[in-house]
Amino acid sequence: MLRKGWELLLSTLAAFFGVQSEKNRKRDFQTTSPLPFIIMGLVLAIALVFTLLFIVKAVLE
Repeated sequence: MLRKGWELLLSTLAAFFGVQSEKNRKRDFQTTSPLPFIIMGLVLAIALVFTLLFIVKAVLE
């Protein structure tokens, strides 16, 4: 389970930044449900927005 969680996170991060390998992309598309990838993508997008807000706030202070 933990390995799958790390694979999901790393795969989503790689896809998020556009550096996903073809081998991993094929592995990801063999899963039965895209829901975990969608949820992880949303979590990463929200984390990115809050990180950027934090950095901008820190720079402007």
